[in-house]
This record gives sequence, C-alpha cells and structure tokens, in this order.
Amino acid sequence: MTKSFDILIVGIGGQGTILASNVLGEACLSEGRHVKGAETHGMAQRGGSVETHIRIDGLYGPLIVPGTADLLISFDLLEALRYSHYLKTGGKMVVNRHMVLPTSVFTQKSPVLTEDEVIAQLARFDPCLIDADRIALEAGSSLAQNVVILGAASWSIPLKAESLLAATKKLVPPKTVEANARAFEMGRAFGRTR
Repeated sequence: MTKSFDILIVGIGGQGTILASNVLGEACLSEGRHVKGAETHGMAQRGGSVETHIRIDGLYGPLIVPGTADLLISFDLLEALRYSHYLKTGGKMVVNRHMVLPTSVFTQKSPVLTEDEVIAQLARFDPCLIDADRIALEAGSSLAQNVVILGAASWSIPLKAESLLAATKKLVPPKTVEANARAFEMGRAFGRTR
C-alpha cells in the first residue's frame, strides 16, 4: 500500500473547514500530486461538527483511520480534543485558541471543560496553539481565520508554501485575496516559531 500523508481538518460549521480542504486539494493538483478527500458536514449549518479527511499521495480510499493522521488541524479547541484520537504518535497538531460551547451546554445544562482544561488535555500532543481570530483581524478579515491556521500548519504539510498560497488566492472571493494572502503569511510566520 502506498504511504500517504494524512491530514484531518476539524471545526464547527461556518469556520471554513471546507475551504481549507479545497485549498489543500487545489495545491495538490497544481503540484501534480494524488489527493483523496472526504468530508462530513450534515449539521454543520447549525453549529455542528465538521470533519474533512485529506490524503496526499495515497492511492487507496479517502478516509483516515483513527491513530494514523500525520496532522490534525482544528479550528476549535473542543473539536481538537474530540478528534485527537485520530493523530498518530509523533503527529502534529495545529489548533486555534478558540472554543465554541456546544448547544447541549445551554439546552441540557451539560458540564463543559474550561479552555485551560482542554489545553491541559491537549498538552500531550504538544500542539501549536494559535490565536487565529486575532491574527485574522490584523490581516484585515476576521473571516480569514482558517487561512491563518493553514499558514501556521504549512510547515508540516508536504506541499510548497507557494502552492498553498496560490490555491488560497484562487479559491477565496476576489475582494478578499489581499487580506487572505496576509493572513496566510502571518499564520506561516507564527508557525515557524513552533
């Protein structure tokens, strides 16, 4: 079986997980690499969990088996914890320091971990924690958080940064290209220190 580089992208509906996966796919195509992908986003429009599997250079199937992901990219702290079992030993994790409380916390008065408790549980993975919200605002668009995170993760992705940036510019709305390009570069600068 051909060895693939497996990336799991997770978040909440509306955070841009699908765009991030499309950027990875476009960058793979521009480099002539094989790419397989699968996504689930059934309840995403209502704040539900979204997961996207991306397998670079793999020939068999789009789904990542738990315990085998090379990279976990999460747009939310709780989602990182929920999907952490997918990461292989020695895998990388890039996580937005942002937490969306699940609806059950309000409707069922369910207990929820604090941000510090979630970070403590993720510590065993030595995650790259990034304040993508703040960096996206500095770049010029609060909606570019996903691109900030991709920039930070780009050091761990076996694709050229130039390919990822070109794919981002191609796929975002034309009026947001400059802000997204800045967001990618600022995220990449942050990721270099991790």
